[in-house]
Amino acid sequence: MGARRRDLLSRARGRTVELGSGTGLNLGYYPDGLDELILTEPEAAMRTRLTRRLRSSRHRARVLDAPAEQLPFADGTVDTVVSTLVLCTVDDPDPVLREIGRVLRPGGRLLFLEHVRSASPRLSRWQDRLAGPWRRFAEGCHCNRDTLELIRTSGLNLEDVQEMSWRGMPPIVRPLITGVAVKRDI
Repeated sequence: MGARRRDLLSRARGRTVELGSGTGLNLGYYPDGLDELILTEPEAAMRTRLTRRLRSSRHRARVLDAPAEQLPFADGTVDTVVSTLVLCTVDDPDPVLREIGRVLRPGGRLLFLEHVRSASPRLSRWQDRLAGPWRRFAEGCHCNRDTLELIRTSGLNLEDVQEMSWRGMPPIVRPLITGVAVKRDI
């Protein structure tokens, strides 16, 4: 996953907002020279760990208590939004995707790395069967969510989407996508 994070986050530019930053696993992969790096995390315990990790990081960033559904930024003021394993975890991704579209500047980019519903009928049936227990075990992860289709229908233009498998994980969460979605110019 480190190489995937490095490749994805090397594309961050300008004012960058990461959704659900958790404990800060992405911190080491951001490029130098960002105008601003803002790490949002709604869970207090995670923010504490994130702040601790940030102190030992080479990056300067601001940590905000903000859910992905209600970002404290004006319309069209963010160049890059980063979502790694967030859209599979939120209760309802539609409001999150609308919020991403609201804060992105025209031409701004969503960089994503997410669990997705399998294209295999057999595995997708297992994802459906195990979705409830997995969600309880994995703090809200919806292993059977068709995240790519949700991004596709959100009004963002998909670019450079790659499907991959997360080796070493249970089969129901191996299917991953990574890519870029761009806000249309107005």
